[in-house]
Amino acid sequence: MKIQILGTGCPKCNQLYHNAQQAVIESGIEAAVEKVTDLNDIMAFGVMVTPALAIDGQVKASGKVPTAEAIKEMIQ
Repeated sequence: MKIQILGTGCPKCNQLYHNAQQAVIESGIEAAVEKVTDLNDIMAFGVMVTPALAIDGQVKASGKVPTAEAIKEMIQ
């Protein structure tokens, strides 16, 4: 599984990255969590508001910071 955090590095983007890592650890699944900071790459997802969360290439949340619990529900 590939989890991508789409954002330019703002505090909310960093919090979303942390929440995603925590969700992966707590779920016990194998997943790569990566940051996507290039604006062209972010726009390729069709995201206009950051931060955004994509799981296996599909945007699951945009413009908000889901909690680790909410992310765990998305990845199960």
